[in-house]
Amino acid sequence: MNPALVAARAGLSRGRIEFRQTLTTPSDLIGILIMTGGFLAAMIWTRHTHVPGTHFSLGTTMLVSVLGLNVGAYGVVTMGDLLVVEREDGTLLRAKAIPNGMLGYLLGKVVNISGQIAFAVAITLLAGALEFTGLAIGSPGRWLTLAWVLVLGLLATLPLGAVLGSLFPSQRSAGPVWILLLGGLAAISGIFYPITHLPTVLQWTGQSFPMYWLGLGMRSALLPNAMATVEVGHSWRHLATFGVLSAWAVAGLVLAPVVLRRMARRESGSNVAARREKAMRCT
Repeated sequence: MNPALVAARAGLSRGRIEFRQTLTTPSDLIGILIMTGGFLAAMIWTRHTHVPGTHFSLGTTMLVSVLGLNVGAYGVVTMGDLLVVEREDGTLLRAKAIPNGMLGYLLGKVVNISGQIAFAVAITLLAGALEFTGLAIGSPGRWLTLAWVLVLGLLATLPLGAVLGSLFPSQRSAGPVWILLLGGLAAISGIFYPITHLPTVLQWTGQSFPMYWLGLGMRSALLPNAMATVEVGHSWRHLATFGVLSAWAVAGLVLAPVVLRRMARRESGSNVAARREKAMRCT
């Protein structure tokens, strides 16, 4: 059998095992539920507040937008953080030593994180259907839009997470950057409040990154068409959403293999030992 195919099958199997471990490890599961529960609490708090210029619930709009935030957070931050951690503990070095091991390693991460995203999205949607009104989920076309936005969102964010994760020397240095990156992008991407009410320079900045388009795509799939009036151009801009997310996906898929190969070449047993010794001195 083709060695690359063997590595791919091993990676898919590894991803399923890692995802199952995530759902059965109390600390990991509690972490997912706490983050989802925190967002839901904020949405419930604002569900009787109206989106400016409409009579529609701000909480329901936030509920849908947070689905895009979930894709961005897991795709970029979780992917990048796992790469940093497993480079430090030697997992990446062991994968490098196996023929086509990096291919299997990355496929495993994609399967695991995609599963976590699907789980978080399902919980949020289920809670939203029970607690919120106004969701437009009765049409197959709506679910088709949700599906292609999710797939393109994964392709746009997972390679980006791998690239960013390869740039950090340690998890200690990565943590604050992830928090600032995620919080800053969420604030200017229309996740918690319509982007059209932000200063023009922040509107343009927010639209430069995938998170805005993920939120917009989710809103176009699950909110009434009348809510497009509060968006840029008073439109859901499906073609622009597809184009921008596709551009980020292509850029990431081209750049990520180059960066990861370079990072893998630099890994050695002495580097792993040095990082462990430095971590022990800092604790």
